[in-house]
Order: sequence, then C-alpha cells, then structure tokens
Amino acid sequence: MSAEFEANAVLYDLRQNAKLRHRRRYCRSRLDRHRAELVKLRLAGATLSELQRWLRAARRIKVSRTTIFRFLRKLPELNNG
Repeated sequence: MSAEFEANAVLYDLRQNAKLRHRRRYCRSRLDRHRAELVKLRLAGATLSELQRWLRAARRIKVSRTTIFRFLRKLPELNNG
C-alpha cells in the first residue's frame, strides 16, 4: 500500500528543474543594433569614453562606459583568447 520513497529520484528531478529555472535568458541590448560600428571603432583604438560620446551624439543613446565595457567584453570579435 505504501510506495517506497525514492530520495535520489526526487533530488535528481529537483536539480534538473533548478537548472531550467536558472538558465540565463538573453535580453536584447540597446547596443546590439550598433554592434558592427562599435567593434570597428574599438579596433581602431577608440576608448570607452569616445564610444560613449559617439553613441550619444550620433545615435542618441545615453549609456554608461560600464555598459559599453560589459557589452564589448561578451563579443567574440574582440576577445583575444
């Protein structure tokens, strides 16, 4: 009448569900549509401040230098290794 409790099976299911819930979702950045220009400018030697000023003046986007740094850090075109 009483079913045997399978602790390992339950724990496995809980961990699989946790992996699905904690999977990172990609949110589009406001910088995505300007990716090519940002990469070209950075490869040409532009600093983060210069990129920030260019985005503000030419593209009317106000972002911090940290935002630009984090965006560029994730791009494979700019990773050295």
